[in-house]
Amino acid sequence: MTRLRTGGVRAVVGAVLALTLTGALAGCSSTGGKRAEDARKAAQAQAQGRAAVDTPKWTFAMVTHSGDGDTFWDIVQKGAQQAAAKDNINFLYAHSDEAQQQAQLIDSYVSKGVDGLIVTLAKPDAMKAAVEKAVKAGIPVITVNSGAEQSKAYGALTHIGQDETVAGEAVGEELDTRGRKKALCVLHEQGNVGHEQRCAGAKKTFGGELVNLYVDGTNMPDVKASIEAKLQSDKAIDAVVTLGAPFADAAVQAAKSAGSKAEIDTFDLNAKVATALQDGTLGFAVDQQPYLQGYEAVDLLWLYRYNADVLGGGKPVLTGPQIITKDDAAALVGYAERGTR
Repeated sequence: MTRLRTGGVRAVVGAVLALTLTGALAGCSSTGGKRAEDARKAAQAQAQGRAAVDTPKWTFAMVTHSGDGDTFWDIVQKGAQQAAAKDNINFLYAHSDEAQQQAQLIDSYVSKGVDGLIVTLAKPDAMKAAVEKAVKAGIPVITVNSGAEQSKAYGALTHIGQDETVAGEAVGEELDTRGRKKALCVLHEQGNVGHEQRCAGAKKTFGGELVNLYVDGTNMPDVKASIEAKLQSDKAIDAVVTLGAPFADAAVQAAKSAGSKAEIDTFDLNAKVATALQDGTLGFAVDQQPYLQGYEAVDLLWLYRYNADVLGGGKPVLTGPQIITKDDAAALVGYAERGTR
């Protein structure tokens, strides 16, 4: 048997390692290294506000049932705008709280021949014809935030948002965990199916009693007065659930004026809500991550135009719900202050 000397073994091992490293480096240069370099350039381009891709300058339009002055929709827009900058997209945005006008806005973008549409279906019956017209014209549509049940039937590629019934059920369970016995669910937009689903979901899982209160969400003093009157007339209410971050503060003020110790909880998160959670003014918030709804909607439309990709497998792409309490708020305040949570 031929025996290798120690030095010979070292030489062979060294040669093998050298060949292995050479091959690995060559592999990195041709594949992994290129990917890493491409990723670095893309991140640098995005940081500098330039597109990270070289695809055509497509135009995507978003039409929602609410908008300017609402912190939730400001966050949705920010997500969409940042994805649009990355994806070399010309991004257009319009909104109306009147369903008929929202449908007309969709029709106007169809007439302009946009390359993709993002729409909300808060009042789905009124949106049906407009969305189907867009699909028939060959414009890919993604629905966000509301209308998950109708999205597929209307021809949309997918829906991005939270399941409103599931979110409501999470609220009911959280109210039970916190020992609440009677809750008030404040609906600020009549006819909004998502709002109805939230309250219905909470009622389904809540072990106590839950009652609905309809208010005029366009009139904040009226919202406050309505909640205050209800709390004054029913001292048994120990929790108030609002369906949007801007209405949480009105509920807090109403409880103070009514001399009520009811805990105020809310759907949606913004900087003010995060701070109120920290100091105990609010009990909990339900976050559906609006930034993701805007960002992913644009990104998925880009992926469809570029590569015919569709996510969800026929099911909604869920962004929530996530229950946020005082313990969680500290980690999110910075993100909320910059307008992305």
